Amino acid sequence: MKLIYRLFIVFALINVPAFAQEFNQEVLSFREYLGYVKKYHPLVSRANIELDKAQAALMQARGGFDPKIELDFDNKQFQGTQYYSILNSSFKIPTWYGIEVKAAFDDAEGIYLNPQNLAPNQGVTSLGVSVPLAQGLFINQRIADLRKAKLQIQLSESQRRLFSLEVLYNASIAYFSWLKHFNEVEMYREYLYYSQDRYNGVLKLIKQGDKPAIDSVETGIAVKNRQLNLENAILKLNKARLELANYLWINETPVEPSENLKPELNLTASIEGILSTGDLYDTQDIIADHPKLKMMETKINMLDVERKLKANYLLPKIDLGYYYFSEPLDFHSLRNDDYKVGINFSFPIFLRVERGSLNLAKLKLRETRFELQQERLQIKNKIDAQLVEKTSFKKQAGLVGNLVKDYQKMLEAEERLFSFGESSIFILNSRENSLISAKIQQIDLENSYLVSNADLFRILATEN
Repeated sequence: MKLIYRLFIVFALINVPAFAQEFNQEVLSFREYLGYVKKYHPLVSRANIELDKAQAALMQARGGFDPKIELDFDNKQFQGTQYYSILNSSFKIPTWYGIEVKAAFDDAEGIYLNPQNLAPNQGVTSLGVSVPLAQGLFINQRIADLRKAKLQIQLSESQRRLFSLEVLYNASIAYFSWLKHFNEVEMYREYLYYSQDRYNGVLKLIKQGDKPAIDSVETGIAVKNRQLNLENAILKLNKARLELANYLWINETPVEPSENLKPELNLTASIEGILSTGDLYDTQDIIADHPKLKMMETKINMLDVERKLKANYLLPKIDLGYYYFSEPLDFHSLRNDDYKVGINFSFPIFLRVERGSLNLAKLKLRETRFELQQERLQIKNKIDAQLVEKTSFKKQAGLVGNLVKDYQKMLEAEERLFSFGESSIFILNSRENSLISAKIQQIDLENSYLVSNADLFRILATEN
């Protein structure tokens, strides 16, 4: 699925101007970013096309009930003799319950006419009705197609929600990655400044004879490590910014985030409100309205329509037709003996094709109902598991936050001892490395907490 998204984005970029618009505002909040994705991203717009397709299919199915005009004219002339000239025209009106109303006008003349085509000089008009008495009366292929087309609209709406949700989820993950690497760059930049400042201080102490020259090597190594860490973090940040650009569109134009653009830094405090992942005490209503379950319920309804159609084929086919005949404009002179009646009957003896088709339809319906029960249980368990994970990450983030504070106090204490000459560069660097490791862990846990909320948002599949 993710590969399809990437390919679509590549092809979309081919069809837009060569230079993307640059996004130059100072801060891009997560809520604002999701708003741009929902409103402008081409994949979200593409999701709406599925609903348009279902509407077009419904129109096509309704066409089975459209009135129809038919005209058949056959004329033969040979060596100055008119063998025959036959005109058959009709106007048919299909109705809901398989009944068809038909008005017709027939005219025929010539020397070599089939006797059944003989008509008065002015032709003959007829008005009648064709009624299926068993098979096809209450349900037939035409009715089944229309019912399934109406259900397809519901199915497409659920598919649209799921497709849009997937885009929002992937966009959220890209934003969280951008935020994570932005925080790492800021942290490494801060500690590079500290290490450079410490290096300069050590050089002064060495000149004054208060520190051995080897301390400059150790502090220099720390500076180089910080520079290396910062450069690596900047590389990851640039890649994350480019990934973010895949989802940032405005007015059907891709927007490139500027290097000075900043993410929302205190996102953990507002993420539950933005993604509606907080205060989930009763998830029954959410599960009942889940688009994936709605899709399966709609598929069950469509399969039930198919089952009813297959069951209808077990009935005998009995078509009764009655047509009243009259000369044109002479319907006021009703004569009971001017009519045509017909009946068609057919019924397979063993019904093996029909019974086999019905059994397959029933089994498919039963299978899908089992899948619905399993999917409902899986969604409930996924929600419960994700809530546990989210709570755990939040608790871990709180614990590592306390660790960061403790390491910070230890570093500050060690710096005071160093200033009094009671500590060494080695111990000071060790304290600082422990603090940096704790801060990296803090950034990772904050990112995991944000991703956990996005995962829960994806599982819940609520409108946002």
